[in-house]
Amino acid sequence: MDMLVRLYDLKPDPALQKRMDGEGIVIRRVLAPELKALTAWIEPLFGAGWAAEATVATMRQPPSCFIAVKDDALIGFACHEATAKGFFGPTGVDPVMRGKGVGHALLLTTLLDMHAQGYAYGVIGGAGPMEFYRRSVGAIPIEGSVPGIYRGMLPLANPSEVSESG
Repeated sequence: MDMLVRLYDLKPDPALQKRMDGEGIVIRRVLAPELKALTAWIEPLFGAGWAAEATVATMRQPPSCFIAVKDDALIGFACHEATAKGFFGPTGVDPVMRGKGVGHALLLTTLLDMHAQGYAYGVIGGAGPMEFYRRSVGAIPIEGSVPGIYRGMLPLANPSEVSESG
């Protein structure tokens, strides 16, 4: 189910930023030359679909994909404007780094960027952890949004099943 967020109600969270600083975690906009590293990290953890969406978000100007970095290693990402205007996602955090506030910091940074670009509301497409989104940013479910924008989407092909002739 999709969820709706009032972007105009969001504010930066200094305590969360202090927590990221204390852990040595930097949240920043991805750079286009980092695209291959980003998608190589995303695909085995989250799949080809999310890697494709992150590619679209990275290729925007300015990029609408943010990354979390610790000790020069990628530990998470979050995008907006990947599948549709006004949509947040995909987003993911390395399983080893979950529970440290990285997902929340990525979410807030990305949603604040959406607001700075003129959006009053954001849609979290196909929200997985709905309670997390409700608690973190006050997101509310959008009734009747399943399957939503993903309706009729082509299945992802397994490269080993695709013939050389196409």
